[in-house]
Amino acid sequence: MLRFDEVGVLPEPEDNAAICSRRLAAGTSIDLDGTVVTLPHTVLEGHRFLVRPVRAGEAITSWNTPFARASRDLVPGDYVCTPTSLAAVAARGVEGLPDEPSATNEPLDPYELDESALNFGAQVTSVEQPGTFLGYPREQGAAGTRNHVVIMATSSRSSGFVSELARRFEGAAAGDGVVPVAHTEGGEDAVPNNLHLLLATLAGFTLNPNVGAVLIVDTEDDVVSGQAIKDFMTERGYPTIKVPHAYFTRQAGFEQDLTTAGALIEPWLPIVDNQTRTEVPLSNLRIALQCGGSDAFSGISANPLAGLVGAEVIKHGGAAVLAETDELIGAEPYVLKNVRDPATAKRFLATIKSFKERVGWHGHTAEGNPSGGNVYRGLYN
Repeated sequence: MLRFDEVGVLPEPEDNAAICSRRLAAGTSIDLDGTVVTLPHTVLEGHRFLVRPVRAGEAITSWNTPFARASRDLVPGDYVCTPTSLAAVAARGVEGLPDEPSATNEPLDPYELDESALNFGAQVTSVEQPGTFLGYPREQGAAGTRNHVVIMATSSRSSGFVSELARRFEGAAAGDGVVPVAHTEGGEDAVPNNLHLLLATLAGFTLNPNVGAVLIVDTEDDVVSGQAIKDFMTERGYPTIKVPHAYFTRQAGFEQDLTTAGALIEPWLPIVDNQTRTEVPLSNLRIALQCGGSDAFSGISANPLAGLVGAEVIKHGGAAVLAETDELIGAEPYVLKNVRDPATAKRFLATIKSFKERVGWHGHTAEGNPSGGNVYRGLYN
């Protein structure tokens, strides 16, 4: 017989489902606060099993937030599996699984805001003496945590080119290395629907403080060209690019263009490589938090740590950004447990609504966000 703390984690004391911390075979006995339960089915690492009875139709919770509904009356020890999760596990040849799902995913219906229930908790307070970090200061006022030579494609037409050009500089002494910015956008002959977003994103790359030098690559026929990026930045008052940079248009053969573009980069390598880290204020630091391949343990390990680091950076005048809207859909009650004011809550929910609408334009829903690997490792929705 195993103790619960040897095999399970309960994110919140009120939860009725625990995260299995290691694979448990059918027939395993667990001591739940003095009550011994026997697992009727295999439960994989990262998946959930019940620690309290749940009647058919009732919510199954983690972090005190519903993520599924029981398909039938369930008892402690029952494996929580939805049609999606059961299919993902069965496809990998796991034995000892139930014949039928025990739950269905909680629908990701629009969250209805109850302003009277909002908790306006204490916000992060600034420290009296802000700290510093070792970074690369840039003329535009920010400071990088890394120092790269970037080869950026303005459209998908040059993505293969910039990737190959960067590969040719592998191992070169150039700070933290030569890296490509290759993407799938802007390759059509017509003006793309996301032109503004694309230009803003590419312009942001050129000014990112982790960039020590940048080569902007286009083709003669690109709608999203180097000139388009330059005009976009000028018209909107962007800072000028202060690091070594150049615009290169591909117009000869592939190999000849690689040679010509490479010659533009060569003089930058020692400049970037000779730059050293210096002590700069933490107020220069902006960190973006993204999933990084989420599984069931993200919420009990990586996410809390990232949150604590983000809060500490904010205390010192920096910023932390929740960079993936789709990762927050379904977690609205949890996110809004501590919010500054009603306006902030409404703005957050408006962002969620806008994201769902944009996804819907392409025939998709937020339910399709988790990959098979995410589900196999314990994400349910």
